[in-house]
Amino acid sequence: MGESVIYSSVMACILASMASLKTHIVAFDTEIVDLTEKSDDPVDLLYGFQLGGGTDINKSIKYCMKYIENPKKTIFFLISDLMEGGNRGGMLRNLENMKESGVTVVCLLAISGDGQPYYDTQMAGKIAAMGIPCFACNPEKLPLLLERVLKNLDLNSFQEEFKKK
Repeated sequence: MGESVIYSSVMACILASMASLKTHIVAFDTEIVDLTEKSDDPVDLLYGFQLGGGTDINKSIKYCMKYIENPKKTIFFLISDLMEGGNRGGMLRNLENMKESGVTVVCLLAISGDGQPYYDTQMAGKIAAMGIPCFACNPEKLPLLLERVLKNLDLNSFQEEFKKK
């Protein structure tokens, strides 16, 4: 996930610099680190936290849910290998509740150019079955992904196109 952290930090800082968007940046393992205040500089963001150990994705999702003011205008990127060490059922319920409320939810399994990512395939399948796009993305495709998400375009063709390459 190291490469994903670097690319997602840069992506988050770019989104945070857009005046028309309100961006929150949250990193997690079993603890949560809100990095929103460090979004002016990707280097500060990267060195602003140190994580390691287990993973409690559900806890971080619940933390992020408190920032949702207008679900239909909210985009939630979960960048994770989905190796949930916390409440797996709660994680799925919270993602489903977010989606049903109108939040655009996207699960990126990795942001990497290194072939196939390592992730919990069973959990990814359950998330995808809820209609939540769940896939890996190489860094060169990030601008296209962001464009499609921000314009509320369908990501199914994007996923299929990426799987072919």
